[in-house]
Amino acid sequence: MNRRIFLMTGSGAALAQSPAETLHLGLIGAGGRGRRVMTHFAENPRVKTKAVCDIYEPNLEKGLSSAGAGTKAYRNYKKLLDDPEIDIVLIATPEHQHHRMLLDALAAGKDVYLEKPLCHTPEEGVDMIRAEQESGKIVQVGMQRRSYNLYQEARDLRRAGKLGTVRMVRTYWLNNRLSPPASKFTGPIDWEQWLGPAPKVAKDPLRFFDWRNWSDYGGGIVIDQGAHIYDSIHMIMDAGYPSAVNASACSGHSTSGDLPESWIVTAEYPEDFMAVFTINYSAMKYAMRADQLNSYDGDEARMDIGREMLRVFPKSAPDEPILDKDQRGGFRQATIDHVNNFIESVVSRKTPAAPVETGFQSALVLQMANISVKKGRRVRWNQQTNRVEI
Repeated sequence: MNRRIFLMTGSGAALAQSPAETLHLGLIGAGGRGRRVMTHFAENPRVKTKAVCDIYEPNLEKGLSSAGAGTKAYRNYKKLLDDPEIDIVLIATPEHQHHRMLLDALAAGKDVYLEKPLCHTPEEGVDMIRAEQESGKIVQVGMQRRSYNLYQEARDLRRAGKLGTVRMVRTYWLNNRLSPPASKFTGPIDWEQWLGPAPKVAKDPLRFFDWRNWSDYGGGIVIDQGAHIYDSIHMIMDAGYPSAVNASACSGHSTSGDLPESWIVTAEYPEDFMAVFTINYSAMKYAMRADQLNSYDGDEARMDIGREMLRVFPKSAPDEPILDKDQRGGFRQATIDHVNNFIESVVSRKTPAAPVETGFQSALVLQMANISVKKGRRVRWNQQTNRVEI
């Protein structure tokens, strides 16, 4: 064991007893996203990070460094779940691990904050809904726009009829990749544990560092980013499951992975509207505040919303917004508020802003998009059988 890690674990430091109201957090997956969200948990006075788990030693070291002295180190997530001191778990791993990790965490009696996308397949998502409902535990999916006051305001405007009837939502996300994924490991990795339920293949740093673009582990950038887009559409439109999805895709600029990078997705809803989403990797660098836009086309007004802006243009004056709001810093605050919503739900035992079914509904749209591209046709969702019909 690395000496610095030893000194930061229970083996090398005596842990003080915490007050009963303190919630002890365990992090599973100490990559960049996991560490960032963990810091937001640490900002809540109710929470103390108790343990960090990762199968890649450099990530484990970084996670322990972020968590601070006295944090336990685990290299197997099941051992972290067996720790009786852990009350709540943050799971921030590739999505092919989410299903088994959530089910194991619920079986261990933990409340869970699970990063998006919820699941790797529709079948997993249906099973995760069942497991959450049967467990009686709190699960929050990392769809932070649900806790974002700017998006809540947009939803309220639509509900109040300010846009009239909305039949079309048009969205885009301009991604960019200015540097290739890492091409080598810089420390030990438990490759078999990382593969988990995925097919067994030789150790490959491109699969590890660029997992989102490999179908064995992710659904491509279309689900990685599109899950947020479609969740916000569902929120603002008070929609849930799609009735049908059609998609087109082609190769992008990257040489890593086996999934397309340029997409057009059209989702149809029983609420009688459709939502079109386009995404691709671009050679250009876009400012984060201007990298995405969602336009809600009503018959009385159009509403545009991005990361930190909200504008409403009336039909009578399409170039003069009647609402023009910029909210700098709001996107970061949304994640903090989403974490706090989860903590409040754990304490109160009330349903959080983004339970499992909410996370599944947005993931499902993009999983259906992947199926549509593979089959070359429009696919439908049968809510009675919980199956995709081709």
